[in-house]
Amino acid sequence: MSTPEELERRFTLRTAVARYDELRTRESLYIPATADIADTDDTAALTRDETLELLALSELIARKAAYGRQLSVRSARRAGASWSRIGAALGTSKQAAWEAHSRWIDEQGGRRHNVRDTARDDDGNHA
Repeated sequence: MSTPEELERRFTLRTAVARYDELRTRESLYIPATADIADTDDTAALTRDETLELLALSELIARKAAYGRQLSVRSARRAGASWSRIGAALGTSKQAAWEAHSRWIDEQGGRRHNVRDTARDDDGNHA
């Protein structure tokens, strides 16, 4: 059975997206044969294993994208971007952006004092 952890060893974000797109396209194009529609389509239905792989790939892609997003937040801060600008780029508030990044740092085993040192709003105050 495919799990996100197993697939992570096999796929980069790019290859995971390509495989996901391949399976998702096949899934969306498949039309089961009915009495009204002849089964002339060469696109086969996904197998149970492929359907589970599609599901696991979607989770893997979400995880990898979230990790990359937080790395980009860190890079933006290092480049001098304010939490207001980062929040706007993420379509959220500066507080929500800071809180999400702080949670991510905690999950990564980082030290909160490092976040507090860089987590300042546009006026130089701690966010």
